[in-house]
Amino acid sequence: MTATKQVQTTCPYCGVGCGIDAVVDEPNRQIKIQGDKAHPANFGRLCSKGSALGETIELNSRLLEPVVYGQQATWSEALDLVADSFANAVKTYGPEAVAIYGSGQLLTEDYYVANKLMKGFIGSANMDTNSRLCMSSSVAGHKRAFGSDTVPGCYEDYELADMMVLIGSNTAWCHPVSFQRIRAAKDANPALKIVVIDPRRTVTCDIADLHLPLASGSDGFLFNGLLKFLAEHNVLNQAYIDQHTEGFAAAIAAANRFSVEAVAQHCLLDAADVAQFYHWFAGHEKVLSLYSQGINQSSSGTDKVDAIINCHLATGRIGKPGMGPFSLTGQPNAMGGREVGGLAHQLAAHMDFSNAGDIDRVARFWNSPNIAQKPGLPAVELFDAVYDGKIKALWIMGTNPVVSLPNADKIKQALKRCDFVAVSDCIANTDTGVFAHVLLPAQGWSEKDGTVTNSERCISRQRALLDAAGSAMPDWWILTQVARRLGFEEAFHYKKPVEIFREHAALSGFENDEVHGLRDFDISGYAHISDAAYDALQPAQWPVNRLYPKGRARIFDDGKYFTASGKAQFIAVTPQTPINLPDAEFPLVLNTGRLRDQWHTMTRTTIAAKLNQHKPEPFVEVHPDDAARYGLEAQALAQLETRWGAMLARVDIATGQKPGNVFVPMHWTEQFASWGRMGALVNPVFDPISKQPESKHTPVRIKPYRAAWYGFVLSRHELDLKGPEYLVKVKGNQFYRYELAGQSIPESWQDWFAKTVGESLLDTWFCQEYHDAAKGNYRAACLEGDRLQAVFFASAEVNLPERGWLTGLFEKPGLQVNECRALLTGLPPVGEADVGTIVCACFNVGKKTIAAAIKEKSLKTHQEVGQCLKAGTNCGSCIPEIKALL
Repeated sequence: MTATKQVQTTCPYCGVGCGIDAVVDEPNRQIKIQGDKAHPANFGRLCSKGSALGETIELNSRLLEPVVYGQQATWSEALDLVADSFANAVKTYGPEAVAIYGSGQLLTEDYYVANKLMKGFIGSANMDTNSRLCMSSSVAGHKRAFGSDTVPGCYEDYELADMMVLIGSNTAWCHPVSFQRIRAAKDANPALKIVVIDPRRTVTCDIADLHLPLASGSDGFLFNGLLKFLAEHNVLNQAYIDQHTEGFAAAIAAANRFSVEAVAQHCLLDAADVAQFYHWFAGHEKVLSLYSQGINQSSSGTDKVDAIINCHLATGRIGKPGMGPFSLTGQPNAMGGREVGGLAHQLAAHMDFSNAGDIDRVARFWNSPNIAQKPGLPAVELFDAVYDGKIKALWIMGTNPVVSLPNADKIKQALKRCDFVAVSDCIANTDTGVFAHVLLPAQGWSEKDGTVTNSERCISRQRALLDAAGSAMPDWWILTQVARRLGFEEAFHYKKPVEIFREHAALSGFENDEVHGLRDFDISGYAHISDAAYDALQPAQWPVNRLYPKGRARIFDDGKYFTASGKAQFIAVTPQTPINLPDAEFPLVLNTGRLRDQWHTMTRTTIAAKLNQHKPEPFVEVHPDDAARYGLEAQALAQLETRWGAMLARVDIATGQKPGNVFVPMHWTEQFASWGRMGALVNPVFDPISKQPESKHTPVRIKPYRAAWYGFVLSRHELDLKGPEYLVKVKGNQFYRYELAGQSIPESWQDWFAKTVGESLLDTWFCQEYHDAAKGNYRAACLEGDRLQAVFFASAEVNLPERGWLTGLFEKPGLQVNECRALLTGLPPVGEADVGTIVCACFNVGKKTIAAAIKEKSLKTHQEVGQCLKAGTNCGSCIPEIKALL
């Protein structure tokens, strides 16, 4: 009988921080995933990505051994080179010539060691993280208003609110489990008001009572107008303002010119809708404002955060059940990174370089004679310094900046120019790893062991489920080994993550008292945690200390803040329009974001075939009016260009898109799409306070991409396909799909196809062909016995058969005669079902299957569809699409 074990761990995707109950078959390296019903973040729910985690642990894509200058090496050789390269750069050019760029995928213990090494002992604060790209505006907004980077509320507030405002957040896709909790709260309390503020009409609007499709970047105007409205309608909590805040007079003076009509004009909204939102906000005591990247990723993101917070401070609606501003973080440990100083302007334990006392305190705790004295370079400026030759040695950990940073083509050039680049990753082939002199095999999820902190300040354990693959090691261990080689062995003596966690906890409580000044982040209750207690650690919301030994759900309920005066600060906000505005050359606004079933740069999610079916290609969402204006056809290809780069994408004509705006998802890389990198388009402008890039507003132009031919290949075997200008690779269940388009037509389609799939294989297969040279059509299908091996369709026209029926044939052990005869039509034989485009990734249910069931069984609700087909019964993210079909 196979030995199995059951392990509680935490999901490695978004900031919801869902608990997972994993049943592990260690000898066979298999994991069965289900939600942890006891975890307070999800109570057993999981989204499509979390549910598919067990399918992402295969080793084919893994980096298993160190690689030095393209050759496999030993750990000693790799670590020696990293240490020597950093040491030589510091010796020759000074500590500002080296840098570390980290990730919200790192565990808190990894982050802590990286921050300590760079800022405390190398002596430069040039350590930043990809969290700069998603929540640094929230950090800066919290710091200005509260004196600390503190999220006041908790997930329990979803069930307690009377009104929820979702701002710049497609919660249904980006935080699916939280969205299902919100949906359930709405179902239980129909009086609960839901307002969605977003230029796009996303699936999140499925539960909205009001959608405000405001002009891109105009949120500051909307919330300044709300502050004025609250004052005019006597909704202010004057006692709270007087006792617990400062700066209200300046804030209201800045807001006073924003009447409902002026706001409507600035935001391109209907004045009645603006007034309705304002009246609802005024009329409900328990208001929860949930905001995400639509607020943060802005050249004035910090001001937008504070404009929201101002409205809650003015009404005293903060820190109490069911109310308050709530930042939804993007990554599983973005919050943990903030706790240990992962951003370049921070130290550890919510201390930073703006306070000389903090620098001295951390230096004494670390016994560091060489601590950095000033902030380092944030992400965009850091890579600019690499490009300019100022940074000579760079270490990138668990992230893919060649894809994710704005002006991403410049990032490529920067890495090409850099004297030394080390990349720690669990994946062998990434767009960033191509430029590494040294590749360091890091442990991946299912192997790593440590802690993460989610959006509600809840610290959870991420536990190892399997032994490390190959020679992969934890990030903290890799850092420790380099630190020792740099001469810092005494300060980096760690042998296991619990030792790092204890030190992290002890620092959070060090001189954190009335005498030295209280800090919000305090987990000193864990400073002496035993190995066994750490192994068994249960989720808890910080602070965890003498006053709150079991954690604290809400902060600021007592009206006490972490500013010098102990009072919250109103910020006088002067709303700004985005820095780069559309013009005659680039007339549209580019908006970017996440998809339901993919994660960041797809290195993990694409391993799970089921996650690739819903949106298999890069696409651009365009309003019908703009599609007509620029000659775009649905499902045809378009070329997008900005002043910084270009990409190709499939056209999705969507009435939910705002005219004058287009939307492109962020996920595709050159590993999966030849021209699909969204980051190449995005302007490198950033917020002057938070340094967070303006990823939601780049002027862009669009035009049809008219290829000489279009096609697709479906193959049971992975192919090394090169040549076509448009090439997208999709992993399916027992097949690989390649979407293609090219500018030049091969002399012989037969020869091209033979070279593509392998001439030696074709000699052993039975192949069918169809060729109409006059119309530019070619089709081929190959079988080994009665088992389908490959299919190729090419045409001068973009409209090719849907792929759903053909891809389903690869799962069959053998084809029937009528299926073989129908192969070159691309359509199922009469009487055989075609599932269509996948709608429900959790249970692999297609659009045509759902439509047929609705018609044949007279289904009336999404619940009935779920009972019939299971679609929508797991994470629920596909419910809006099911309702649209109904």
